[in-house]
Amino acid sequence: MRIPRSLAALAAVATVGIALTACSSEAGNQAAQNAGGSGAAVATDATFPAGTTMADLHTAGKITIGTKFDQPGFGLLNPTTKKPEGFDVEMGRLIAAKLGIPEDGITWTETVSANREAFIQNHQVDLVVATYTINDKRKQVVDFAGPYYEAGQDIMVAKGNPKGITGPDALAGKNVCSVEGSTPAQNIRDNYPQAQLTLFDVYSKCADALTNGQVDAVTTDNVILTGLVAGNPQGFELVGKPFTKEPYGIGLAKGDNDFRGFINDTLQGSFDDGSWADAWNRTAGAISGTPAPTPPTIDRY
Repeated sequence: MRIPRSLAALAAVATVGIALTACSSEAGNQAAQNAGGSGAAVATDATFPAGTTMADLHTAGKITIGTKFDQPGFGLLNPTTKKPEGFDVEMGRLIAAKLGIPEDGITWTETVSANREAFIQNHQVDLVVATYTINDKRKQVVDFAGPYYEAGQDIMVAKGNPKGITGPDALAGKNVCSVEGSTPAQNIRDNYPQAQLTLFDVYSKCADALTNGQVDAVTTDNVILTGLVAGNPQGFELVGKPFTKEPYGIGLAKGDNDFRGFINDTLQGSFDDGSWADAWNRTAGAISGTPAPTPPTIDRY
């Protein structure tokens, strides 16, 4: 049975540290401005089987997509346009365009790590593209298309690494910050229990805590930390030793197999035609200075 499309968009805007946001926005949004915006071409001849989510969204001409608003390179709110920008945002635009939905038909809703499943289950969003690691626990309540990128958990420290943190084992007795509901936080709980874990709702607050000395380190996926370092290169640096694999997927309603297949096909098409690599190079790649990697293999479970 097809899962109904979203009934309404519900914005949930988390408070972001003002100083960090200004720096991060400058780094992340300047890259997007230099790139000239999205490269997604809207399909003009899209047709879909009646009764599918794709047909409903296409007919409505609009879609609600959940993403992060505080992560440079992947999902960062532009203070001028009031719209998010980044690699995750471009993946959402690619999917919308393949549905025949233009940019002005997309409603962007902030989804933080702790509310992504709930927003999907409650039909507050049609899909979530938000540095969302695929794992078995989450797959019990939502489905995933992808992965479209594979990251790895790393550690961010103050410039010069004054605490001498060389990896996760060195976090014992240290105060390390992450985000509630995230896989990196759970990994610290499960595998490095001697670390003292401080949790916030968004990573920008962790960066603020590192700046003011409240915590000794911040841990999450390396690509997220790279964006934070780009926003404050004089204050932060990476340890640079990833110690997990984090496959990013696109979250959608459990059991909507047709929609999941469509998104997987769209992702594969973007891998093949170069639009995925182009999106990377205009966003996260522009910030990190790294060219597009080899796309991951999609898991069509």
